[in-house]
Amino acid sequence: MLRVDTFPTHKFGDFRLRPGKPLPFGATIVPGGVNFSVFSRHATACELVLFKKSEPKPYAIIPFFDEFRIGNVFTMVVFDLDYENIEYGYRMEGPYNPEEGHRFNREKILLDPYAKAISNRDVWGQPPDWNDIFQHRGRIFFDDFDWEGDFPPEIPLEDLIIYELHVRGFTCHPSSEAKHPGTFAELKQKIPYLKQLGINCIELMPIYEFDEYENARISPITNQPLLNYWGYSNVGFFAPKAGLAATGKLGMQVDELKAMIKHLHKNRIEVILDVVFNHTAEGNEQGPYISFRGIDNKTYYMLTPEGYYYNFSGCGNTLNCNNPIVRNMILDCLRYWAAEYHVDGFRFDLAAILGRDQNGAPMPNPPLLETLAFDPILGKCKLIAEAWDAGGLYQVGSFPSWGRWAEWNGKYRDDLRKFLKGDPGMAKAMALRLQGSPDLYSWENRGTGASINFITCHDGFTLMDLVSYNQKHNEVNGEDNRDGANDNYSWNCGWEGPVEYEDVKRLRLNQIKNAISILLISQGVPMILAGDEMGNTQSGNNNAYCQDNEISWLDWGLLNQNQEIFNYFQKIIAFRNAHPVLRSKTHFINEDYVGSGCPDISFHGYKKWSPDFSFESRAFAVQFCGQHAKGGTIVDNSIYVALNMHWESCSFELPTPTQGKAWHVFANTGMMPPDDIWGVDNEKPLDNQNEIIVGPRSIIILIGK
Repeated sequence: MLRVDTFPTHKFGDFRLRPGKPLPFGATIVPGGVNFSVFSRHATACELVLFKKSEPKPYAIIPFFDEFRIGNVFTMVVFDLDYENIEYGYRMEGPYNPEEGHRFNREKILLDPYAKAISNRDVWGQPPDWNDIFQHRGRIFFDDFDWEGDFPPEIPLEDLIIYELHVRGFTCHPSSEAKHPGTFAELKQKIPYLKQLGINCIELMPIYEFDEYENARISPITNQPLLNYWGYSNVGFFAPKAGLAATGKLGMQVDELKAMIKHLHKNRIEVILDVVFNHTAEGNEQGPYISFRGIDNKTYYMLTPEGYYYNFSGCGNTLNCNNPIVRNMILDCLRYWAAEYHVDGFRFDLAAILGRDQNGAPMPNPPLLETLAFDPILGKCKLIAEAWDAGGLYQVGSFPSWGRWAEWNGKYRDDLRKFLKGDPGMAKAMALRLQGSPDLYSWENRGTGASINFITCHDGFTLMDLVSYNQKHNEVNGEDNRDGANDNYSWNCGWEGPVEYEDVKRLRLNQIKNAISILLISQGVPMILAGDEMGNTQSGNNNAYCQDNEISWLDWGLLNQNQEIFNYFQKIIAFRNAHPVLRSKTHFINEDYVGSGCPDISFHGYKKWSPDFSFESRAFAVQFCGQHAKGGTIVDNSIYVALNMHWESCSFELPTPTQGKAWHVFANTGMMPPDDIWGVDNEKPLDNQNEIIVGPRSIIILIGK
């Protein structure tokens, strides 16, 4: 039986057409042709603009007839298109009245917001043709990828070891010896390394289409090009960046990314995408026309009463996220990545913006955040918020949750850094942070998994730089060192930058071990910045967003140079993975509810059972009772951790281990290798079971066995 909807009803020149289906938006392959669908509430007319691949001028401009408009959606089927060899965009007619929020310009060719692949930026760093009338071109992608039965690992949130990385920077340095440096394909080759380290989740900085030449310029210091390296500036939400694919020049970036995710899943490593729904690359009133501005500016952006752009993102504009149209687009996008790419979760950049209304005011129950929390397709995806924005809205501990949202815990980062360098008054705060921040996340039964604990991330110092610099050194960014955060809470251990003094270098190594020790014994979900495990440095640059060079690229030669750091990271990660008591899903309550003779968590000081949380205190100890692991369902060994961030040694009385066990030393950051860390099941019996001496700025981890 013949399908009626495969027959054309209209003609335009040589093209055969018929009214299309309004959903799904975007370009969809249908029997005999392609269905094009684009929303615009305020446009009066729309044209489909077709290019042959890489051609400078369009070969066809097809109007959407009046009968091809359904509500506020322009939709039609174009038959007999060679869709693998065309690029497409739209031209919109409508009012140009910025004071009313309208900026239609019929001369501009606009990218489809739902484009699943985008061309014209196919090779990273290749200078674009600025005379091209259509800089970012939609492509129609036929999906025939074989997932071979892939299924997301669905690792419990509290069991994750998250590793944040930049796809390009991870393998671009010559020391990586990569065949295809800086690509999805090459990241796939590093899976054995990730497994060796103990990583079971990678968080990828933006991998969808962005323009690395946005705001490109020459550094006045190095005379080298500065690019949009990080990619926190959207061009297309649905399309993986061709410039991050070895096969991008062949238009195969979609398959290459899917192959990478499939192989990560085969090795039980999850993938979280860093998504930026707070602004786009179109910038403010002086910015370019790429997509949203020319399709329906008033719908997609937050505008002042005078028609200017609100700038809660710090990047020139702010997406109108709680407009129903924009909200649905974000939902469609996340569903697409979860369903079509098997992505395991999302980290939302400047997520506080997602809770603002169209006038910028914070909403008590933001519909977008609630929708994402309860969406059935996203039901098993991790949702992680950067719970602040550039407009001053700070929601760490108060981000709307519905029991689903986790947060980058900025207070954990700051408190750990202050405690690490020996600031007074931080012992009590540190005790709360390593419990999974119950002061922040005990409401709504959020649990420890609500706290994504981290010391460093892409934005700020690396861990080596955190212990090597007192101030940021961003001069090469060309902004007179004004950019980047000033409140780094760092300490250079007595010398700014590279040093030859062995005592300073040794102190820095100890501080790195202290930091990662606290992170990995804390309740909550640890996140590590790629390269910290090998002492990576950015030479004091705490805002390397524009540095596509050795400042940002991971130098794999450091792995041999700093084997001591890597060995410690590897063994402390294995220790966390081996002990469920460090990965409780719920907050401890300082009580013995299983009859072990010891509370689930207890704090100690120089005297056992008597912690000192006074202003001058810089030392305390914590014990996790192994029989309370995972709410009592799993029996584990008890763990005792003594933390001394004072510049003098101190003595701790030891509580008696439960059930006649004896204390064994797992790690002592004050010791030289190999005595700094012994490894799981290789712990050293402690000679004196009654007390331990903890060296200056040191941590000792004991296990009762």
